[in-house]
Parts: sequence; structure tokens; C-alpha cells
Amino acid sequence: MSSEADKMPKWVPKATLVFLGGAAMLAALVWVLLRVKSLIIVILVSLFLSFAIEPAVNSLARRGWRRGVATLAMFVVILAAVAGFLFAMGSVLADQITKLTAEAPGYIREIERWLEDRFGVVLETDSLVAEFSSGGSAARLASNIAGDLVSIGSALMSLIFQTLTVLLFTFYLVADGPKLRRFLCSALPPRKQKLMLRGWEIAINKTGAYIYSRTLLGLAAFLVHWLIFALLDVPSPVPLALWVGIMSQFVPVAGTYLAGLLPILIALLHQPITALWVLIAIVVYQQLENYLFAPRITSQTMNIHPAVAFGTVILGAGLLGVVGTLLAVPVAATVQAFVSTYVRRHELIESDLLDDLEDDEE
Repeated sequence: MSSEADKMPKWVPKATLVFLGGAAMLAALVWVLLRVKSLIIVILVSLFLSFAIEPAVNSLARRGWRRGVATLAMFVVILAAVAGFLFAMGSVLADQITKLTAEAPGYIREIERWLEDRFGVVLETDSLVAEFSSGGSAARLASNIAGDLVSIGSALMSLIFQTLTVLLFTFYLVADGPKLRRFLCSALPPRKQKLMLRGWEIAINKTGAYIYSRTLLGLAAFLVHWLIFALLDVPSPVPLALWVGIMSQFVPVAGTYLAGLLPILIALLHQPITALWVLIAIVVYQQLENYLFAPRITSQTMNIHPAVAFGTVILGAGLLGVVGTLLAVPVAATVQAFVSTYVRRHELIESDLLDDLEDDEE
């Protein structure tokens, strides 16, 4: 009797094998995902870019353009815009670095006199001034750069390769979009085909709406800051306004601070009081955008709660880093639209917790 009770049940060895096999498969899957993480990021970025570009390509295709030619035309326009932006910002930074290097001895002398007059502090700055005047710092910087040339070149080649890979994937995803969707749908039953195509359509619409709303807000920021910088006589007002418009709209969370930092620093080199006025102007415009412009534009294009957007940006940053922060908001809007399409809404019951007291008072 006891021997039968002590005997192992027949299902235990089988369950143990299934558990161990499942754990091994899960570990193998995690190992593979970690090894191909860079490829997954490239594909996600390419999908995002293809969703953003496809509405424009579809519009050109309806006008008789071949999809490949239309896609190539959009690539040329986008790459030309990016190259123009980088060239403009590079020129501004080069000019300001040259100006800072030339005027640094004067700044150091002014700080030395101010400290001595106000606080009686005497600083020995002759050696520091001599470094700037003789080009010693520049020579040492050039030497350091030369020493790191191999690592810089390697990082640059890796960046170029990843960029070209993203562009190649994006081009084929857009140019051969209908073929790809036909291939994927052919492996699914009709009901799931409809579901997949609906999800794809929502992703394209929401990503396009995100780009459209960000572009409108960026254009408004560019025009306003261009006028402000020109009135305040800030050097290079057009490139700096372009910097503010792009960084504040297309870089989540930190973009606003990065956008304002560069104009303030350049204005500070030009004239300290100008930097103060630039700071005030940027803060005032940011409040106008947050409470006046953005709600009106996003309500027509991409209506997503700010708390949800902020949370998805943090989640995206934790999962995929910088790429995750850029993709978080359009992905969240797509998921929200997909859920609202397929989740049935019900009539609400009566409850004080559902009442808006502000509306009741009005």
C-alpha cells in the first residue's frame, strides 16, 4: 500500500520535461533577441519612417507616379532638408566656436577685473590667456582628436552603415508596400486579413497625423523664434529658429530644453542681457504653445492625453533608449486608436465619482 503511495505519478516526468523544455526555449529566445536587438531597432525605425512617408507616396501614386519613383522623390526631399539643417547648424557652431576662441582672452580679463573690483579676489590668468592666444589649447585638442581618430572613425562608419540600412529598409517598405501586404495577407484567413489591414491603416494614419501635427507646431515655433531672434539681434537667427522648431517638436521630453539651450548660449556670447530676453521669450512662447496652439492642433490630428504620452516616452526610453523615445508617442496613439476601434463602449451608470464638479458649477 505504502509503495503505491510513494510511487511518482506518471505525469510528473512528462511535466518536468515540458517545463525544462519551455525554459530552455525561452532562454534561447531571449539569447537570440539580445543578439539581434540592433536589427529589431532598425526594423522598428524603418517601419515608423515608412508609415510617415507612405501617405505622401500614395498621394503621388494616385497622380500617376510609379511608387518607386515617388518614394525616391520623397527620400531626396527629406535628405536634402536634413542636409540643409545640418549644414546650417554646423556653420553656426563653427562661427561661434571661432568667435569664442578669439574673444576668450578678453572675457577672462573682464572676469578677472570684475572679481578684483567687487570681492578683492586676484586671479592669475596670464597662463590661461597665453594658452588661448598662442593656440596651445587648440593644438592640444587637435592632438587628442588625432589620438582618438580610430575610435571616432569606427563609430562614424557604424552610424553610416546603420543609417543606410534604415534607409534601404524604409525604401522597400514604402515602394513595395502593397506587395508586402499582399504577401502577409495571403498567409491569413479573410477575417484576420481585414484585422491586419485595419491595424496597418491605423498605424499609417496616426503616424502621419503625428508628423503633421509636429510639423505644424515646428513651423509655428520657427516663425515666432525667427522674428524674436531677429528683433533681439541674435546672431544667425534663421538657423537658430530652425533648431528650436525641430528640437522642441521632434525630441520628446528633453527637446524643449535642448531647443532653448543653444540660442541662450549663443546670445550670452553676443550680449548677456540679450540672453536673458531670449530665455524670457522662449519660456513665454512655450506656455502659449502648451495651452493655446498644441491643444487646437493635436485635437484635430492626434488626441492623446499628455500623461499617457509622457508615460509611453519613459517606457520607450527604458526599452529601446533614444529610438524608443522617438517612437513612443505615435505607437501609443496607434494602440489607443486600435483599442477604441475594437473595444465596445457601454452606457455609464450614475455615480458621484463620474461627475465633473467644474462642469456642474458652470
